Amino acid sequence: MKDVFALHRIVDANEFSFDPAAYSRFKFGDGIAADAFGTALANGFITTHGTALLQSEQLVILPSPYTAIPTASYFLTLAFTKVLNRFLCMNGRSPAETSKIHRFKTYSIDYGALDMQSRKALIINDKYHLDKEFLQDKTLIFTDDIRITGSHELIIRNLLEGYALSNDAYFLYYAQLHNMDIHPNIENKLNYYTVNSLPNLVEILKGPSFRFNTRVVKYLLHAPAQEFEDLLLLQSAAFLLELGDCCLGNNYHQMKEYRENATYLFNYLQKTVPYWQLVLKPELQLI
Repeated sequence: MKDVFALHRIVDANEFSFDPAAYSRFKFGDGIAADAFGTALANGFITTHGTALLQSEQLVILPSPYTAIPTASYFLTLAFTKVLNRFLCMNGRSPAETSKIHRFKTYSIDYGALDMQSRKALIINDKYHLDKEFLQDKTLIFTDDIRITGSHELIIRNLLEGYALSNDAYFLYYAQLHNMDIHPNIENKLNYYTVNSLPNLVEILKGPSFRFNTRVVKYLLHAPAQEFEDLLLLQSAAFLLELGDCCLGNNYHQMKEYRENATYLFNYLQKTVPYWQLVLKPELQLI
């Protein structure tokens, strides 16, 4: 059994059954929005599939694949997991376990702006890894924020087949595109519905619930140099350290599109945070 569940259906490019402004903030690190979306997804999923879930011996939750920096949907998944585990434990079942789909490639292209064929071409050479022994014979729950063309879901289905994992599985989404007459770049419209400039993003960065994700880090590193430098002056040392570590974790400092801002960030950290220790390749040596 492989079942797809989406809390919301997108059938109109201009009208949504969820708050597109909150969705945009969620994609750019707003933890309050992530918690709200994850909680709503869990409640909807339990309402629809709760009886079947209680019959499963062991559930495992896997958020969308990532390298070192989590995606926005990872934080949605954290809230989802808490709600699901309350339901399971209050009904005498064991809490869900968690696992990760390891991803070994990253790119700078904005995936949400692409059509179906371009999406498939972009991710076809990605490499992924699952812990087969850990997942064996368990019911798997794959979570993501949105399903547009199903390209990532197909990757996961093929991955399961390649690992000879015939587990029961659910593919969960906060929203799913159901009107195929709508161009897949509707995803980009939602991503940038509210947050479409650094000033918009700064309001989220200042919030107490902000959480770094891949979209935020790439957006910052790809910003105009002067705007990026001005933004750094407004941030705490803890923020800058985490941004620097995220940059290194996904090797963004080695990508041409992000090199200028990454180098400036590392120089700035070296000057302002004495305990920042960093070894760079010759072309990125601090001066």
